[in-house]
Amino acid sequence: MAAAALRPAAASAALPADTAARPGHNTWMSAVVRWLFIGVSLAFLAALLIAPVATVFAMALARGLEVYLTSFADPDTLAAIRLTLVNAAVVVPLNTVFGLAAAWAIAKFEFRGKSVLITLIDLPLAISPVIAGMVFVLLFGLHGWFGAWLLEHDISVIFALPGIMLATMFVTFPYVARELIPLMQQLGNDEEEAAITLGAGGWMTFFRVTLPRIRWGLLYGLILCNARAMGEFGAVSVVSGHIRGLTNTMPLHIEILYNEYNFVGAFAVASLLTLLAGLTLVVKTLVERTGYRGR
Repeated sequence: MAAAALRPAAASAALPADTAARPGHNTWMSAVVRWLFIGVSLAFLAALLIAPVATVFAMALARGLEVYLTSFADPDTLAAIRLTLVNAAVVVPLNTVFGLAAAWAIAKFEFRGKSVLITLIDLPLAISPVIAGMVFVLLFGLHGWFGAWLLEHDISVIFALPGIMLATMFVTFPYVARELIPLMQQLGNDEEEAAITLGAGGWMTFFRVTLPRIRWGLLYGLILCNARAMGEFGAVSVVSGHIRGLTNTMPLHIEILYNEYNFVGAFAVASLLTLLAGLTLVVKTLVERTGYRGR
């Protein structure tokens, strides 16, 4: 028995020695490789993220804080900011409803054409946003399929707010659905089936059982959708018409100011968009720390 009792102690004592004897453990070469990878990662981070962000704020404040703040008093700038926020405020809730419905259908039911629906949800991620904008022009433009009917009824889609919203919805609708589909498939149907067995209706089951379980995944997808909606350029550029004060979102207004050599104004608006992106990133990080993926 004494020998048997000594074996675990001997094994535990030999474990650190065995670990230390493994190839590449605590050697100068492993330390060099580790710090080389860290250095390369930091260099890429500095070149592709930190330096551009620092340049944006440096150029925006090049003529002082007063000129920087005055840039936001321009009516066209205020209109671009307002349009961007209104666009996101409409598009994000609509895509949230679509994402919930699509994820519920795909994760909870088996039906013919399910794989086709999943493919269609991924379509905006696979094609260029400019192509998406061109599709809406071909559909709703003056010479498009519905152009004559829209003209007869005095309805403007292209070069107007509805076209901007449609283009933004198209490029952003996968985010909520793609975040919720694997989460709902992982959670399964057991709790919903138990609630229905106990007499709960469909809406009560959704709000009392399903929604609390997917709330962090839903919020995560909503954050990604909002970030893309505010920063979208390609599809919106095609359908907007670049009408100053009317159809220019913040990214489009930045391009116009830069092309007019109004660098302070362009970088001032860019800095605001950067701050909104940073706020989105902070919220995204906080949501990730909740560990919703394991729920």
